[in-house]
Amino acid sequence: MQSNIDQGVCYPQPKTFPERVAIANDFVKRFHFPIPIGIDLMSNAADRAYSAWPERIYIVDESGKIVYRGGLGPFNYHPEEARAWLDRRFPQRASAARQPAAGADE
Repeated sequence: MQSNIDQGVCYPQPKTFPERVAIANDFVKRFHFPIPIGIDLMSNAADRAYSAWPERIYIVDESGKIVYRGGLGPFNYHPEEARAWLDRRFPQRASAARQPAAGADE
């Protein structure tokens, strides 16, 4: 996608697990991703188990339980539902995200 090229987030298809980890680490660093993420093994077991194709959002809690399973995209893909779930689960984070940035009024 052109937007990926514009943002410098195009990577060759990883062939090893360390390559997948490096891409995930780049994502976390670049976009300041605040919560832990899982990285599928090269066998793609999680991909097969969750069947997230073509698009689907899952939220997995700290114990490994699926606590939110979104609908299949594109027609039943609603990221705002996942955002609302996360805002309820982490209200302090949601509140901080709604605060204007320091100096924004200046």
